[in-house]
Amino acid sequence: MTRTARRPDGRPGGRGRSGAPRQHRSAAPARPREFALPVTATPPLPPVSRFEELDMPAALLTALTSEGLTVPFPIQSATLPNTLAGRDVLGRGRTGSGKTLAFGLALLARTAGRRADPKQPLGLVLVPTRELAQQVTDALTPYARALRLRVTTVVGGVSLGRQSAALRGGVEIVVATPGRLTDLIERGDCRLDQVAACVLDEADQMADMGFMPQVTRLLDQVRPGGQRMLFSATLDRNIDQLVRRYLDDPVVHSVDPSAAAVGTMEHHVLQVDLADKFAATTEIAARDGRVIMFLDTKHAVDKLTKHLLKSGVRAGALHGGKSQAQRTRTLAHFKTGHVTALVATNVAARGIHIDQLDLVVNVDPPGDHKDYLHRGGRTARAGESGRVVTLVLPDQRRDMSRLMADAGITPRTTRVRSGDAELSRITGAQAPSGVPVAPTVTAERTKEHGSSGGGAPRGERRRGSGRPPEPGRRRAPRGAGTRRRRSGPRGSD
Repeated sequence: MTRTARRPDGRPGGRGRSGAPRQHRSAAPARPREFALPVTATPPLPPVSRFEELDMPAALLTALTSEGLTVPFPIQSATLPNTLAGRDVLGRGRTGSGKTLAFGLALLARTAGRRADPKQPLGLVLVPTRELAQQVTDALTPYARALRLRVTTVVGGVSLGRQSAALRGGVEIVVATPGRLTDLIERGDCRLDQVAACVLDEADQMADMGFMPQVTRLLDQVRPGGQRMLFSATLDRNIDQLVRRYLDDPVVHSVDPSAAAVGTMEHHVLQVDLADKFAATTEIAARDGRVIMFLDTKHAVDKLTKHLLKSGVRAGALHGGKSQAQRTRTLAHFKTGHVTALVATNVAARGIHIDQLDLVVNVDPPGDHKDYLHRGGRTARAGESGRVVTLVLPDQRRDMSRLMADAGITPRTTRVRSGDAELSRITGAQAPSGVPVAPTVTAERTKEHGSSGGGAPRGERRRGSGRPPEPGRRRAPRGAGTRRRRSGPRGSD
């Protein structure tokens, strides 16, 4: 797609005397070392200290005040003056740092006063998972309502017909996963040629999950010359092609994820024996208060959840083999406290915000440092504190040390056994009641309609769809025991 370059004021410009698009040069040496991305040196607008300093509609400022927000987070303070002026933005910030409003307020403000024609949205947010799509929609809805803008969520696992009807009725902003949006475009229910502002949220995960071919096909359909905003918890060479191809003279802002994690979290590596790991895990799950526990596979999640329920722990399972209705109910029960232990695969590692969640446990160590940061990012959000605990078997210690070094984290390492005072001190572990608990969310699968990828487990994707499967299993580090390996892209749609 050919982009029309823009000056900082948003007007067309930036072509040389020959008429060819300007070739951007790298900025000061520090930026290429940090991102290895083509960032130009056009000065950004200065940050603001209060939302009132921004050029936003009065209704939007009133809505922010009503929601109790007056002081922007650092990533919002730095990027909003530029995004509101039409600049492309490349933003990196740890999950929970305020990225959603950093792009969402600009998207809504620049769409305010316009009305979309049927099937032709004006703004687009692409995300890798259904849970993140719903969270973005929920975060933007009160502000969109204040501006009388319509927002719809387009994801797999729910009624295709209902989403088609919403698009045919006309919506200004679409929050979508790539596969379902592609389905709707192929059906003739959506066109992207009127999209003036496009956001890629968690772009690195979309690259890791194999969504890049779909993402680039979608971006090629977006109106040339529009605004592009790319936000992610990590920026690396996996998204280099997106930045080079679609962003023009982007403003770059970085809140280092590792530094933020070290500053607001406690990181613990608990060395356990294989024979005692299950008992220690059960005691942690039985703590007072909520906990998210990450495991590698859907089978392991279901096995642990069943055991916890029998032991008296109000547990719920979350993975790609559950229908979208089940996943939504489980999360709702966890947020209200009806479920206290959420047992999940990496489907819960991004896009889930739980207030006052102070503990995340990696029952199975993550595959790489990015997975560690994203799992841990479920706690210590928006300035709160939290702990991330990883259970490590003897043959996993070396790989875990490398992973922590890559993440820039020095954890506290403790040898523990079930029943130990140290295990209780670090995690709040206690003996479970032993009184079985009935599952809060039924195990029966609900019938899904018309989704390529829907809520189906691995191996049940529509033949020939070419879409990445659900997350859950991933490539394990060396020495990670009996984890299963798989090849090809992974993902959720």
